[in-house]
Amino acid sequence: AIDREAIKRAVMRGQSIPAGSIVPPFVNGYTKEMDAVPKVDLDGAKKLLTEAGLPNGFSARLDCPNDRYVSDEGICQAVSAMLAKVGIKITLNSQSKTKHFPLIEKNPPETDFFLLGWGVPTYDSHYIFTFLYGGREGKEGAFNGTRLNNPEINKKIQSLTSETDLAKRNATIAELWKTLHEETIYIPLHNQTLA
Repeated sequence: AIDREAIKRAVMRGQSIPAGSIVPPFVNGYTKEMDAVPKVDLDGAKKLLTEAGLPNGFSARLDCPNDRYVSDEGICQAVSAMLAKVGIKITLNSQSKTKHFPLIEKNPPETDFFLLGWGVPTYDSHYIFTFLYGGREGKEGAFNGTRLNNPEINKKIQSLTSETDLAKRNATIAELWKTLHEETIYIPLHNQTLA
């Protein structure tokens, strides 16, 4: 239901690159196939809702910062309007990053649906896995507001810190992305460009 090109044009004034993956192109583990941007298909989205037992849609709160990313509140307003077209009624909770990020970082999180941007200073998928997908038992999962906690995924993420065979390590990264991308834990929107 989300039209990334419309967000790029109307909200980001051309300063974004629509994405189908939360892995940016410069990060180890990125593939063009995974980054294919989903086509807008409102009928298909309604069909998926019906298959999920929600033919009339549902309501949700979208937590959004209004002072962190370029046009962050505008992005959330646009996404809310797009989701309404398929029956998902969004209550937008837009607030300062000083109030927004603690909702995600609390354990358990106090948000179910939120906007989050993520940079990857290490240029490696492990950085994304550790913070956004790892379970919160140990030092991992600090920004995993999704409540995902899969022991098998956690074990694979942890293995990346000690695997010295590059081929094996990259194979584990590919396995993790295959599983996580298919599960759609996060809904990627775009890569914000630097003007």
